[in-house]
Amino acid sequence: MTQISRRGFLVATGSAAVLAGCQQTVIGNGVGSRGGAQIDARVLSTQDYLFSNFPGTRDLANRARGVLYIPLVTEAGFGLGGGYGRGALIIQGATVDYYSAAKASFGLQIGAQQYAHALFFMTDQALQEFRRSPGWAASADIRYATPGDGGSIGKETTEINPVIAFVFGQQGLMAGATLAGVKYSRIIP
Repeated sequence: MTQISRRGFLVATGSAAVLAGCQQTVIGNGVGSRGGAQIDARVLSTQDYLFSNFPGTRDLANRARGVLYIPLVTEAGFGLGGGYGRGALIIQGATVDYYSAAKASFGLQIGAQQYAHALFFMTDQALQEFRRSPGWAASADIRYATPGDGGSIGKETTEINPVIAFVFGQQGLMAGATLAGVKYSRIIP
């Protein structure tokens, strides 16, 4: 019979509570709703914010084959962690699909944060691979752009990078926001 130590039980219980709180936050923030119209409204607002605060991203979006906007990812962790958000894939100015972004992590972490991100698919091949996969995971060939690059990113970025990730709007008490380990899945809102 396997015995669980007190410490293991406390870590597991605490992690479950944090993840449950994360899910409750997602439900309460509107992103967890079932309505495509609400996701579309949040994506449009996020796109407007991005273009007005980081002007170079407009040029980048115009050159991209498609852009996935995830308006809000809520992430929390205490040893074990997780995050979740919903968004839409925009191709030539129109919403073509809805996606969820889910992340699980394990390690030395504690806290919670929220952030938004956009994935710019710069090649037809990268966009097709994303759309065809049943669950696409962010990988090493993603180039990260920071908000500090926001003014010039559209002009300086070449199409050598198949996918460019732009993470912005971080709030919370967790160090850093990366897309490592994020899995994107098509959803029906």
